[in-house]
Amino acid sequence: MSEKNDETEIWARARSDSGEAFAELFRRHRDAVFRRALALVDRAHDAEDATAVAFFELWRRRRSVVLVDGTVLPWLLVTVGNTARNQRRGGVRYRRLLAALPRSEPRDAEQEAVDSLEAEVLGIRLRDALSELDPKDAALLTLTVLDGLTVADAAPLVGLKAGAARTRLMRVRRRLQNDLAPNPPHVTWFLSEGERA
Repeated sequence: MSEKNDETEIWARARSDSGEAFAELFRRHRDAVFRRALALVDRAHDAEDATAVAFFELWRRRRSVVLVDGTVLPWLLVTVGNTARNQRRGGVRYRRLLAALPRSEPRDAEQEAVDSLEAEVLGIRLRDALSELDPKDAALLTLTVLDGLTVADAAPLVGLKAGAARTRLMRVRRRLQNDLAPNPPHVTWFLSEGERA
């Protein structure tokens, strides 16, 4: 490995909580990690999610991750591979479960298409809203909502005290509720020509 690619010094700083060093590692490896994920999932946004999870796990486990040949890339590639495969398996199981559920009456094809489109739009809106959050807020939300940690347990992982974390989490939830409301206040709907909602 060339000295140029040796990340020992950057990794030491990242392990000492340097966000700047971690950002450098992200810039160096995000494309390779994303390409690995994209090879294993069906949709680009699933690959983006897997990539985000891999880097989040790298940050969360930074005290125990060991460099391989002077770089974190092998660890990231293994992690994103596992994450992407789990996403794919979870998606397959979910689709099988939905297909196996009894239906009381046949669904209207048009309504099914509308429901599917609405779910897709909500997913896009959620992804966009999450991408605009402060990284600490996004990590706090992920740790409490997805990983099931208490606010007190999640707070030190993102460098906050429990009280500050609770306040930030409350603000983030309120913001997401507003951003994902069916009719956001900043949007004007036109019902018909000349008529406003």
